[in-house]
Amino acid sequence: MVYFDVASSAPLHPVARQALLASLDEGWADPARLYREGRRARMLLDAAREAAADAVGCRPDELTFTPSGTRAVHTGMAGALAGRWRTGRHLVVSAVEHSSVLHAAAAHEADGGAVTEVAVRRSGAVDPEAYAAALRDDTALACLQSANHEVGTVQPVAEVAEACRAAGVPLLVDAAQSLGWGRVDGDWSLLTGSAHKWGGPAGVGLLVVRKGVRFAGQGPADERESGRAPGFENIPAVVAAAASLRAVRDEAAAEAARLRALVDRIRARVAESVPDAEVVGDPVRRLPHLVTFSCLYVDGEALLHALDGAGFSVSSGSSCTSSTLTPSHVLRAMGVLSEGNVRVSLPLGVPDAEVERFLEVLPGAVAGVREQLGAPASGQAAAAESTGDGALVVDALGKRCPVPVIELAKVIGDVPVGGTVRVLADDSAARLDIPAWCEMRGQEYVGEEPAGRGAAYVVRRRA
Repeated sequence: MVYFDVASSAPLHPVARQALLASLDEGWADPARLYREGRRARMLLDAAREAAADAVGCRPDELTFTPSGTRAVHTGMAGALAGRWRTGRHLVVSAVEHSSVLHAAAAHEADGGAVTEVAVRRSGAVDPEAYAAALRDDTALACLQSANHEVGTVQPVAEVAEACRAAGVPLLVDAAQSLGWGRVDGDWSLLTGSAHKWGGPAGVGLLVVRKGVRFAGQGPADERESGRAPGFENIPAVVAAAASLRAVRDEAAAEAARLRALVDRIRARVAESVPDAEVVGDPVRRLPHLVTFSCLYVDGEALLHALDGAGFSVSSGSSCTSSTLTPSHVLRAMGVLSEGNVRVSLPLGVPDAEVERFLEVLPGAVAGVREQLGAPASGQAAAAESTGDGALVVDALGKRCPVPVIELAKVIGDVPVGGTVRVLADDSAARLDIPAWCEMRGQEYVGEEPAGRGAAYVVRRRA
């Protein structure tokens, strides 16, 4: 098996494994105690904090180790919002933040706070001017990821941080995806990360709160980790996380150019060899190891199973692979196709030959899934009814992604130029995928109309 999903979780780095095993023997004692074993544990913890702070670009006393990256996000947001309650209760986030940020924002809104979501371009990046315009006199906190976890787009953090600084608003940066590649630029105020994203052990996050940022920790606290992460520190895991961050950084500097070239190859070959595929995310301002594409007329879960059977572990943001059956909020915010979505995130040191083998397997895997689903072929038509005004109606009620789009594609050739077809669907992915299909196929998406069940999506044939 070839693992191409390090954006979800990277395998434990050899340096992390060595540090973890060594620290199990040396770092088990309470670092708050003054006897020899406690002093030894404290030295390990302090050394790990200094190493991590150096990698992040902050002071050691600004960095707190947390039980996870999600906990770091929740702690950072709650503490910053509470610390600035006199300013107001307005929170600004981008529409493509990690779910941990959006869940915290939803909890804040449910508690009476106000939240503004800043839209993104089709590339997945925010417009710094639009973000700045969302800041208000009562804004207590702004949040922006350093790079997107699903499509790899790098956000303009430095520009947004400058706008936030001018407005007197602290900016929290979720750097989980990018921290293994380097420091985050800009004058940010808070930063979070997660060790399992860069090859450290799971269960270790980090939270940085710059000096001068108003912060009021929420919930029960104790004397550990500045009161921001109560409970006994997992010193062996913390040491392994810090050691692996430094090791990964050294490798990333040398690997970035090679991986970027491999991703460029994937982007080009997918566009050439897979019909009706859309590569999403910014082609230039992106992480060097990550690429995402979507394929029309493909069930994401079936495609992932096909690739898994061929020996490749990849991820997807398709609604077809989600237990909630809702499309990725990132792809929805970008306005791109969600069906048949594949995210490839390459590990450090991946052989070129494995990437080439993936590109050889992919077209056949996509074609096989399309054949199973009955995707449209030349001259093939689907069952449709005509309304009184001559418009065609496709009944896709009760059918999941990507079937509504497949049915639409089968009948569009029977619609006269300028005529319309109404697709009845109750799958939430249709709201995203039908407009995206129109964009890709050069058809006009007229809009959504209410229906007795689900909705009617109206498409006008252009040519």
